[in-house]
Amino acid sequence: MTDVRPLDGITVVSLEQAVAAPFATRQLADLGARVIKVERPGGGDFARRYDTTVHGSSSYFVWLNRSKESLSLDVKDERGRAVLDELLARADVFVSNLAPGAAGRLGLSPAELTAAHPRLIPCTVSGYGTSGPWADRKAYDLLVQCQTGLVSLTGTGGESARAGVSVADIAAGMYAYSGVLTALFTRATTGVARPVEVSLFEALAEWMGQPAYYTAHTGTQPPRLGTQHPTIAPYGAYTAADGKDVLFSIQNEREWAALCTEFLQDPDLAGDPRFATSPARVAHREELNTIVAERFARSESEEVIAVLDRIGVACAGVNSVAEFLSHPVLSGRDRWREVAVPGGAHVRALLPPADLAGTAARMGPVPAPGEHTDALLGELGRSPEQVEALRADGVV
Repeated sequence: MTDVRPLDGITVVSLEQAVAAPFATRQLADLGARVIKVERPGGGDFARRYDTTVHGSSSYFVWLNRSKESLSLDVKDERGRAVLDELLARADVFVSNLAPGAAGRLGLSPAELTAAHPRLIPCTVSGYGTSGPWADRKAYDLLVQCQTGLVSLTGTGGESARAGVSVADIAAGMYAYSGVLTALFTRATTGVARPVEVSLFEALAEWMGQPAYYTAHTGTQPPRLGTQHPTIAPYGAYTAADGKDVLFSIQNEREWAALCTEFLQDPDLAGDPRFATSPARVAHREELNTIVAERFARSESEEVIAVLDRIGVACAGVNSVAEFLSHPVLSGRDRWREVAVPGGAHVRALLPPADLAGTAARMGPVPAPGEHTDALLGELGRSPEQVEALRADGVV
């Protein structure tokens, strides 16, 4: 295993907050990039205060900000802005997810940045895009879940629900991350630094592709069915005799016949006209669910899983988060590492999901607010006395 990482030597400067942009830059840091996170003096990224559950730090912030350097800087002050300009002159990538219009007011639009720094790759993460009729609207994760129609698909027949994690932010962060990697490759092969733009709305809109096609071509959207699948049956979670939910999925007629014979113990069901094809099973979902639920109620969850595994039907217990944390795949594949958090404590953190053979992801500490300010300003030639003067004036 080599200590060399794919993005060693790449410097990223970020004016970021909350989830989407920090998720993108954390993944760049995982690959070896130096990520300098510019934070407001007096508190920093507001995601630091979402909660205090991880040894006094926010669970969101700990997840999103390992391996970064924190610089406390007021970029609205001309002295702070001079520091930012010096950093950008040395950087490869600039990532921001500021409020609508803020980058332009600060003179940090992609056009201005590329004119001043031709090799710099600006990456802008916005809510609804930097142009168009909604460019000036604020956008948070759940608002975007609502606007893309995701909330209307999630939940049960009687009530819609948000997705349990910040899917719009995560989607935008993933596309910003891959967009920056693409722009770095393009710069390396052509010499041209191309700006990257991602919006939360358009990122989640891409993930809505299947229900969008379904709705456009049937005239009706997929129904809300909890864990059930709108176009496949049986597919969903059922409660076993011990109260544990087990989810399983039938994907083809071979699996359906095996389920009828070996699990439901009624081979004739396989040819029953109500259930003989996938569309028929969907049409008679309620009748089928009654049969499946009655069979589940006669067996403990471990027995249900054992039978379904034996006959080749994909299944899984519906885990709590606590059960996920102790999952045998994570321990068996050595996916956990220790990461330091502000205050001196250490927490377990998962390795990035993409393994690159022969290299190890960087799993560095989560920074305290402004932790690296003095060192970074020293790199830029500021004396300790100059740094203290800036601090006294609230610039850092």
